[in-house]
Amino acid sequence: MDHALEGRMLVVEGDITRLEVDAVVNAANSSLLGGGGVDGAIHRAAGPGLLEECRTLGGCPTGEARITGGHGLPARHVIHTVGPVWHGGTGGERELLRSCYTESLRLSAAAGLGSVAFPAVSTGVYGYPKTDACDIAVGAVSEWLGAHDLPRTVTFCCFAAADAELYRRRLAGGPEPE
Repeated sequence: MDHALEGRMLVVEGDITRLEVDAVVNAANSSLLGGGGVDGAIHRAAGPGLLEECRTLGGCPTGEARITGGHGLPARHVIHTVGPVWHGGTGGERELLRSCYTESLRLSAAAGLGSVAFPAVSTGVYGYPKTDACDIAVGAVSEWLGAHDLPRTVTFCCFAAADAELYRRRLAGGPEPE
């Protein structure tokens, strides 16, 4: 990892809804009205105010992002991004997933946010291969942080230990775990 980026990208294993950051990123569906996985967990933890605010946004296309308040979360904001469903890599999934990260970072910087936490977007029920998604996430965030002051820190929040190890190894520049 570039020494200028050291300390600006972190990996934690745990529940994204409990992180005390300026914004958490929600791996949302295009309606923004809640769902399963990370999306459902964020909506449950934030409470009904998040759903009410999301209803005013009119949804979100794949690869884009929208920002709301954090409501009942420790995070002040939620950045909702809609990742691509994996169809074998022939439907522009790589570019759309990369856009999820850059659009979320653009919104966080525009709002003056210093810290943002990402889940592993599209790797749950959307089926994106975890190693490829990790490479895209770390690459997009590294590029953004290399060119921008905000956010100051980005946390990759992984629910499973194996996923956290994958991100740690990628950030260290080491081989993929077996």
